[in-house]
Amino acid sequence: MTTKSVLHMTTRIAPAPSLPAGIRSRFVDNGNGLSMHLLEAGEPGRPLVLLLHGFPELSFSWRKIMLPLAEAGYYVVAPDQRGYGRTTGWDGDYDGDVASFRLLNLVRDTIGLVAAIGEKQVACIVGHDFGASVAGFCALIRPDIFRALALMTPFAGAPPLQKPVPKSDIHQDLAALPRPRKHYHWYYSTREANPDMWHAPQGMHDFLRAYFHAKSADWPHNHPHKLAAWSATELARMPTYYIMDLGLGMAATVAHEMPTRAEIAACTWLPEDELAFYAATYAATGFQGGLQWYRCRTGPWNADLEVFAGRTVDVPSCFIGGASDWGVYQTPGAFEKMQTSVCTDMRLVELLDGAGHWVQQERPEAVTRLLMRFLSSR
Repeated sequence: MTTKSVLHMTTRIAPAPSLPAGIRSRFVDNGNGLSMHLLEAGEPGRPLVLLLHGFPELSFSWRKIMLPLAEAGYYVVAPDQRGYGRTTGWDGDYDGDVASFRLLNLVRDTIGLVAAIGEKQVACIVGHDFGASVAGFCALIRPDIFRALALMTPFAGAPPLQKPVPKSDIHQDLAALPRPRKHYHWYYSTREANPDMWHAPQGMHDFLRAYFHAKSADWPHNHPHKLAAWSATELARMPTYYIMDLGLGMAATVAHEMPTRAEIAACTWLPEDELAFYAATYAATGFQGGLQWYRCRTGPWNADLEVFAGRTVDVPSCFIGGASDWGVYQTPGAFEKMQTSVCTDMRLVELLDGAGHWVQQERPEAVTRLLMRFLSSR
């Protein structure tokens, strides 16, 4: 499918189900090539809380915390980021403009969005998964605009100007394990990743059901802990949705963890009609837009961030994660570095029981309460 046809199809995605009354949907020109789709709640002119999703999520992923924040007096905005959902203007071709997905341009997207909705400052920018990287760099680079930062995935700051030379090739080491493995970041950077997931043998709905389930607190094997080093033996302690079996794609990987009918029926944080919206969206767009972010991470495209080496996040910050989220520890030392040397004014760190990676969906009431506590501390 060509880029043009992908971008056209995004306009035909069905309206999201189950959005509470008071959450509005519209499009804005962000001045950086995108017609950006956003959800919003509350009145413009109030303190702005900006919510940035990760992979494979959407603005829809914030639906459970938007109204409570708006009712507390905030103007709450959640966009579909570059490469996702109804937002158009991005290049979805594997051989296309990958550089437009580099983090510095994603920061530019965000600043353009703030201007497009008529605001000059963001009271708090909140980032989950890859959205935490965008939010973190927004606060690090433009603290005059982004006045506070809430992270739901660790942010390790700007890369150093001179990287240490690794003692060995981590990919060769993973492949040489008794159970040969590979890192999902580098799998997501391959040409095969998008068609593997977009045309999953089990179908889009079941693929996403298994993916969301495996990374949630509902999956009984999620018992994350610190890893001692960036080494093959340590990384292989993580589940296969992070450190994959060498010969399998992600569709086959998560198929092994497909929940039972009873488990699906018990999943109140992501019922079938809401999952169906994710499935319909990604069936229309594919995943390549989001996968371009990973290609920038594993390739050379984020090298321009080195100019910020040593710079810290000095605005008030907090971290809210799931106690069952391996994402907290997937990069050894990042969680600790975030607290000790990257963020100089971290006021709250909480890992919530009963939540895995999708913390704002699995425990929305607790997340809202903690965000309100953080916001009131400023």
